[in-house]
Amino acid sequence: MIGIDEQLAQIQRGADEILVEAELIEKLKEGRPLRIKAGFDPTAPDLHLGHTVLINKLRQFQDMGHEILFLIGDFTGLIGDPTGKSATRPPLTEAEVAENAETYQQQIFKILDKDKTTVMFNSEWMGKMSSADMIKLAASATVARMLERDDFSKRYKGGQAIAIHEFLYPLIQGYDSVAMQADVELGGTDQKFNLLMGRQLQEQAGQKPQCVLTMPILEGLDGVQKMSKSLNNYIGINDAPKDMFGKIMSISDDLMWRYFELLSFRPMSEIDDFKTEIAEGKNPRDVKFLLAEEIIARFHSEQEATAAREGFIAQFSKNRIPDDIPEFSFEAGDDGYPIANLLKEAGLCSSTSDAMRMIQQGAAKIDGEKIADKSVKITAGTEGVFQVGKRKFAKIVMT
Repeated sequence: MIGIDEQLAQIQRGADEILVEAELIEKLKEGRPLRIKAGFDPTAPDLHLGHTVLINKLRQFQDMGHEILFLIGDFTGLIGDPTGKSATRPPLTEAEVAENAETYQQQIFKILDKDKTTVMFNSEWMGKMSSADMIKLAASATVARMLERDDFSKRYKGGQAIAIHEFLYPLIQGYDSVAMQADVELGGTDQKFNLLMGRQLQEQAGQKPQCVLTMPILEGLDGVQKMSKSLNNYIGINDAPKDMFGKIMSISDDLMWRYFELLSFRPMSEIDDFKTEIAEGKNPRDVKFLLAEEIIARFHSEQEATAAREGFIAQFSKNRIPDDIPEFSFEAGDDGYPIANLLKEAGLCSSTSDAMRMIQQGAAKIDGEKIADKSVKITAGTEGVFQVGKRKFAKIVMT
């Protein structure tokens, strides 16, 4: 096992907050493999790169010799995580939970070492709880304490419903730490309340409280909103290599460093060298190639990563328009069709505000010519290839 200072530096990489760092140092000084917990509710069958921020950190702990406890919240999935929700979230069915949990296990071992990972399900202990046990658990926290949580507080003040079972979610997540005897729990910044609940319940159970490590929420391809399938700004880890490569190359040069820090396994010293090289004149595209190839090799293979790069260069660096671009026909109307709405409806942008931003950045084109005015309206008779960024094309005919 490597030294404490080196471990701490790796743990701190990309992290938002460590609670409590002094306690974590004391745990590391014990010289034993720590029990590192991270829980995932199987709410959707496919993971995207935003989900892997936590899994990457687990891999770093694993490489340092610690014990990884990957918790699949099949029981909490039946409740529905209320975190960040403005309304009660519909719970999953048992069949959905089981199916998604199986898919999760297939995907996580593209990052984690299967032989060194313990996969656990919180139904193992929660399913055995009696009604009396659940009432006792519910007595561990007050309603006032629950309303300290930001999303609950906002909903309560706004007169929006909070179901009683939603209060159980953070308690059960906290009790998972007791059952698993976790030394450290990882979670997103939006999970801080739940993670701290684990510390509280462990202390009540006579255990040493776990340390909490929060990781930031990864921005999606737009660089603004969090990566999400619903916002269509995501990179799925099961995306085809070609699509994955193109999506990574579409991110801004500034966002590239965020992705390097949270998604790459390269040493930060090497990433700092990349920054220096770019400051001295190196093309950022060439560095972004390295990021794209590393991620694709992780989820597919090095051969497919190389092929994706070569395909990208052939298709986009030589300004070739793909042969299989989608075609659309829209009615311009008497006043013309607002360009931002047109780009959204053609699937080239996720929203009109996204379209406005891309036009302002000079990333939107018609037949290779930049769209200079974001208020322009496209009139009847217009026909051409509309492009946003380096990889999104559509042939549009206005009638």
